This record gives sequence, structure tokens and C-alpha cells, in this order.
Amino acid sequence: MSDSGNGGGAPAKGWGGNSEYGVLRDVLLGKPDYYVWKPVSEPAKATLRSGSKFDRQLAMSQHEEMVQAYGEAGVTCHFLEGDEHQPYSVFARDNSSMTEYGPIICHPQQKYRRSEYSVVARFYETMGIPIFRWVTAGHFEGGDFDVIEPETVLIGYAGVRSEEEGSRQVASWFIEKGWEVKLAPMAEHYVHMDLMVCMLAPKLCAVCLDTTDDWVVDWLKSKRIEIVPVSYRDTMQLGCNVVSLGNDRVLSTKNNETLNAHLRAIGFKVYDPDLSMFTMGGGGPHCLSQALRRDPV
Repeated sequence: MSDSGNGGGAPAKGWGGNSEYGVLRDVLLGKPDYYVWKPVSEPAKATLRSGSKFDRQLAMSQHEEMVQAYGEAGVTCHFLEGDEHQPYSVFARDNSSMTEYGPIICHPQQKYRRSEYSVVARFYETMGIPIFRWVTAGHFEGGDFDVIEPETVLIGYAGVRSEEEGSRQVASWFIEKGWEVKLAPMAEHYVHMDLMVCMLAPKLCAVCLDTTDDWVVDWLKSKRIEIVPVSYRDTMQLGCNVVSLGNDRVLSTKNNETLNAHLRAIGFKVYDPDLSMFTMGGGGPHCLSQALRRDPV
């Protein structure tokens, strides 16, 4: 498979992370200035069919509430520039994927997102962060790059967003480095892997058992990972799409009541801003956030 990038194999200096649950220090967010609902996924299409009205001012204030939650948790926020032609670049998870070797520049498929590589590549260039690889073999989005634990990654593809060709190209880069890589095809309805499988802490993972293939669940259990089940209904409202902040802290949403209550009961601190304008548009906190720097575990 062909690929492009800096060709490096060493960890990125000062950036990246080797897990999804090391203490989060820096995060990349999009600006919501031009955000508006588009039919990008089944959850978003359901919102548009419902006749719900988009409220830009509410979206702006909700996004700021999330930024404040990150600040309270000690996380430094960085921002992609807004672009009127890129309304969904607010979902910073998908146009790149930060790894311990530096960022992968992804290749979104949908017309609303195809040009996002330009703004995210410019961000990394401005920050002086060397790009690790560019996806060139097919479409691939960061929501399908799911690091389970150090040197272990679950990579999904459903066709309408990430394609098999793009996912296999990304997989090849990590297989070459000796990682354990699992490729998981999904039904188009489920969009991205991070809607169904999301690490919360070491050996603790939120999983929608109704949508995740049995072999994936069995593989997680074989690693002695405890599963916190999330219902299908909550999953389709982005209830599994949360961000681990490290040290038993999670960024969730106000409406994610069941998972929030469970995590609080086992000792987690849960930050729960109201992000309804974004979950109704097809993305939760994990979709909105690209971890730029985590403490190694």
C-alpha cells in the first residue's frame, strides 16, 4: 500500500499519546462559527426528519460550555479556524488522528468534509507538529481509529465514511510498528467505531453491546477489559461517545444520564455540558475533540 508522510517511526516530541485514557493535557477543537446540521449520519438525518430547529446561538454557547469544562479539568484547548465551506470541521476528531508518532491527516468522504484536510494540516504546520502520515488509499476518518491500550488499536469502517481501503492503509502503518491491529467492518447505520466503543480508563470501556460485533466484545474481554454497557437508544444519541480525561475523569453530556450516573457511582468525576445542538447533528464530545497530548501510561 502506498502512503505519504514524514516517514518517521519515533514518537512525536511533546505531542501525541499512547492511549485514550492518559491524562489529557491538550485538545484540538473546531470552531462552531459556521456549524449547521447536515445529513451526515443516521442520528443527524433523524434530527432533520424530526423538524427540530437549529439554534446557532445555542450551539455557540454549548460549545463554550464544553471549552470551560476542559479548562476546569486543566486541559489546554487549541482551535481549528472556522470556514464557511466546512461546517462540520467543528467535529475535530475526524479530519486527523493524533498518534504517538504524530498526526495522521485523514481523508473524509462526504462532500461537506472533503476539504477539511487543508485547515487541519495548516494547524499542525503552524504548531510545528510534524505530520506522521496522510491517508491516500481511500477515505478514512479519525472516529474509526480507536486505541484500546498502548500498541493496540481497533480500526473500523462502514463504507459511507471510512472505507476498507483507507482503513487497511492506516492499519498497515501500525502493523509495521508491531502493534496489535483489529479491523472491524460495521453496518453503515453505525457511522464510526467511536460511537460504539470508547475507552474510559485503563481496562474500562463503554460499549454498545447491541451494535458491537460479538468477536470485538470477546476480544476486549480477553484483555481483561471491563465493559460498561450502553444501550442502543443511548448510543444513537451519542451516549457512548465520551472523552476520558485521565485519573477517573470523563467529559460526557448533560443528556447522557445513565452512563453519567454509573460512572459517578464507581467514583468518576463527570463533566457534563449540554451539547444537544451537536449530538442532534451527529457528534458527541469524542467527535468534537482530538486529543493532542496525553501523559504516557
